[in-house]
Amino acid sequence: MISSPSQEAVDAAITSRRSIRAFLDKPVAREDIERILDVAARAPSGTNTQPWKVYVLTGEARKQLSDAILAVNADPQQAREHTEEYAYYPREWVSPYIDRRRKVGWDLYSLLGLTRDNKAGMAAQHARNYAFFDAPVGFIFTIDRIMEQGSWLDYGMFLQNIMVAARARGLDTCPQAAFTQYHRVIAAQLGLPDNEMVVCGMALGWADPARIENSLVTDREPIAGFTRFME
Repeated sequence: MISSPSQEAVDAAITSRRSIRAFLDKPVAREDIERILDVAARAPSGTNTQPWKVYVLTGEARKQLSDAILAVNADPQQAREHTEEYAYYPREWVSPYIDRRRKVGWDLYSLLGLTRDNKAGMAAQHARNYAFFDAPVGFIFTIDRIMEQGSWLDYGMFLQNIMVAARARGLDTCPQAAFTQYHRVIAAQLGLPDNEMVVCGMALGWADPARIENSLVTDREPIAGFTRFME
């Protein structure tokens, strides 16, 4: 089968998506943000419930949220008082998942010259999440607490659409579960109603090609490892 230019463009947008951890100080036009979200909203959802809610943070609003979280995160005692509302990761790690997790972590830290005993350096790198890795645009995504697991599956398709639509425009992203620890800080800063739960954050902007962390390309299991063809 010969691929068409449109197929190649879609494939390129998907396969070139990476989690970018350093962005240029270059603004993203509001019309581009709006169009990305408009395109992403075509994601399927059970009985068209469309469970996503999006807070777009730029300029001072983004800085204020980052500063508030970073202030709490810098104090270990305060940080321990903040925990996630839902379990993003398994409560018990087993192979092959723990192996993949460890590998991507050490691949990143190795690029940054961080050794296993440099706990402060690793903590500082993790804290960059809360500054959206200096991206000009930060998203905070929420969902109504009444929604169940199926709506969270739908939400994932919406998030993927955002990242692919961004790549189609030459932009990059980093989806960030790290924000869920500080959902109470986020709720206070953004004035979230009680019925909304923080799903995750996401950075959006232009990747800084000079930063070594952006050279990280993660491995993927070949299709033979996760697929069975049954005839």
